Amino acid sequence: MRDFAGYACAFENAFWFDIVPRSIACPGLPPQVLLHAGPPYRGSPPAAVLNAAVQALLYEGLASGEAAARSMISSGAVQLAPAQDYCVATPLAQVVSASMPLLAVRQNSETFYAPVVEGPAPALRFGASDARCRDALSAMAAWLMEAVAPLVRRKPVDIAMVIRTALPNGDECHARTGAANEALVSLIDGLGAEDAARLRANPAFVLTVIMAGAGATLRSHRGGIEAIGGNGTEFGVRHCNETLWRRTAAEAPRGTRFPAHGDTVALPAIGDSAVIDFCGLGGQALDAAPLLAVEWAHLLPEDTKARRTAVVDQASGIVDPARVVQSRMSPLINLAILDGTGTAGLIGRGFYAPPASLFDPLPGDDK
Repeated sequence: MRDFAGYACAFENAFWFDIVPRSIACPGLPPQVLLHAGPPYRGSPPAAVLNAAVQALLYEGLASGEAAARSMISSGAVQLAPAQDYCVATPLAQVVSASMPLLAVRQNSETFYAPVVEGPAPALRFGASDARCRDALSAMAAWLMEAVAPLVRRKPVDIAMVIRTALPNGDECHARTGAANEALVSLIDGLGAEDAARLRANPAFVLTVIMAGAGATLRSHRGGIEAIGGNGTEFGVRHCNETLWRRTAAEAPRGTRFPAHGDTVALPAIGDSAVIDFCGLGGQALDAAPLLAVEWAHLLPEDTKARRTAVVDQASGIVDPARVVQSRMSPLINLAILDGTGTAGLIGRGFYAPPASLFDPLPGDDK
């Protein structure tokens, strides 16, 4: 079995250590601010994100119904802000509100958060408007706080160990997470059989644990990219010590569609899970997921195998924007494909390659 231990180097000393509501993680953030993936919007959010924002307001009890929630958003009574600007990474279309539970990961002096994956579709991260998503998250939050949070507080979970276990077993730790989730469950010290089975039944649970770890890693690195993701209209990056996002019009991920959605118009790239790929996993670790590579073989760039060597700094395990500029090879980012109208939710899985020009230095970058 091939040794992928070096692929986890970016996550050394990253530990999942707590579960807290957003109000604790971001104490200065008012409930009327909702956090979304990617850069700030310059216009109206796409339908999937509006659905998720409505769900968040209903989850908080801030709106009496869907119509009232949409009115609050359109009037500006509720504001949307980039999650990564507040040390939160949120998957796909999910919008994070004040009482939603966040998984907390610390690496060295940096702490980063990501929301809980409540289950398979229909789910908040897919922009679903189904009330069952809120019910599932409420039940998951209550159970996690009672059964799991005390365990990880007592003995935090080593994220690098999760990744080192998952990679040789066919996961690239983004589009494929079954082996990673199993590793995570096995590392929660004191977890009972019934609780372990509940986590195993939700194989995407580990995804946002890794996302929080990747967010902490990018902050800890203190160089290059600090935030990266798509908001469903634009894809953006924010460099260390910068406040403004550099962005470009996003395209939809390329990949495989579910049979009923071959012709469905897809939402452009969305999600903060790009942080995973920028920490050397996902699209930079497709050689660890041969089944995924075969699934996308007819779509992947011919130079896919060379991209990791070209864009990843081997010492840190993190994508180096200077290497992207020099090689003109853009990192691959594995992303789920969502319906562009916000009605069907998840319609497939694929990858997105932002243009290399997004990483070109701006005037004054060398000063």
